[in-house]
Amino acid sequence: MTRSIQALAYSRPSALESSQAGQLLGLETAGGLTPRGAEPHPRFFEGYLASPSIAARGLLAVADVAAARYYQRISQASLDPVVTGNGDRLRFESFSGCCGVYARLDVLSEGLEGTETGHGTTNVDVNNPLREALSRMAGDDPLHLRVGPQEMAVTTPHGPFVEKKVPLPDRWLRGFAEAQVASATFDLRAELTAVEAVRFLRSIPRSAGRASLGAQWVVPAGRTLRPTTRPAPGAVCLPGPQRLGALQRILRYATALRVYGPIADGVATASAWEVMLPGMRLTLTLSPDASRGFSGEGGVLEALATDDAAADAELVSVLLAWEPRIEPADLAEQSGLPVERVRAALTRLGTAGRVGYDLADAAYFHRELPYDADRAERHNPRLVAARQLARTGAVALDGALATVSSGDRHYQVREKAGALSCTCQWWADYRGRRGPCKHALAVRMARRGATLAGGAR
Repeated sequence: MTRSIQALAYSRPSALESSQAGQLLGLETAGGLTPRGAEPHPRFFEGYLASPSIAARGLLAVADVAAARYYQRISQASLDPVVTGNGDRLRFESFSGCCGVYARLDVLSEGLEGTETGHGTTNVDVNNPLREALSRMAGDDPLHLRVGPQEMAVTTPHGPFVEKKVPLPDRWLRGFAEAQVASATFDLRAELTAVEAVRFLRSIPRSAGRASLGAQWVVPAGRTLRPTTRPAPGAVCLPGPQRLGALQRILRYATALRVYGPIADGVATASAWEVMLPGMRLTLTLSPDASRGFSGEGGVLEALATDDAAADAELVSVLLAWEPRIEPADLAEQSGLPVERVRAALTRLGTAGRVGYDLADAAYFHRELPYDADRAERHNPRLVAARQLARTGAVALDGALATVSSGDRHYQVREKAGALSCTCQWWADYRGRRGPCKHALAVRMARRGATLAGGAR
């Protein structure tokens, strides 16, 4: 697994402090991007939370996911959550250490009472003392939230900054992109009332035994969800049910549960579980299998393999404007591009962490993850291998059929109705469900004249 070290420098540790006016939750920010450019400690919000206890537990749930590994629990993850200010809301996002669970807490305008929310994206410090303090919060005493540093520079007895050195696997950045691509294909499959939501979620085993790691299925039945042994019509996949454990923190405040997923086709799929809260939404998106992170799903590879998407992404990126809702049709009108090319451009921007997808709004949103924009593309194994095949002349085209030579083996790639199939083992195993194989990608590059590694064609 490729790793790099990202140093996150905070003005001081985030903390929950008491005062005569109530409690102050100060979330310290590290370097991030805003409409004004890169800032060492951006400030997005200062005001009150409408529902303090709920917000505290929602933030803890996101932090729980950031610190968790649901598969091969060898060590804790250490990536601080990401916060984005979108003008009318704050979004807190995280990924599990195993890259199989994506969590997001959206604190909406009705959940915030203060000055206008700023725009930008950065990491926020969620340390163990803060977690303990948030866990002890009770009642609804006023809670003042500050996201970003105080107006005056602050220092600590140990120096002006608190620095965390975070080992950042490249698969986490790829995971953000793949989760967005998967979510954009989901539809609302079920909606449960508060009572039924609590009943259903509390019925899920919390243990991580072998049975709870595999994919299960649920089907809407009246006002609730009923477990089923197979993907019947209308069923939703629940892969690794114990991975919904982070939702337990906020169940008592839930007003509804919404379940999203693709149409069941007999195989395990990703799904999203959104708990509605007063002024907030907490969403967990699960990869198709507990042992399978989002980073290997391959949904972004087609967009990365074309020159058009690269050029279109540059055009579309200047139109994003930190909007909380991005509609492809609106971008198509502004850019003059067809909607299909706008969607491909958004997929490519997703690989740089520049857009996410909000299921409740059925729309994309703008954010700028503070990572190297080209790293996910540069270290994607299938994409790198495909470029090598195309660059070295391993692809021979013959109408709808192509032959790809890899080592001493030759693979047949056939195109039908715009889709590619291959004779390799990857295609036999997944049938395109985890994106194209390296041979199909190489053929796509050869046919479209995509730019290869190093700028060669």
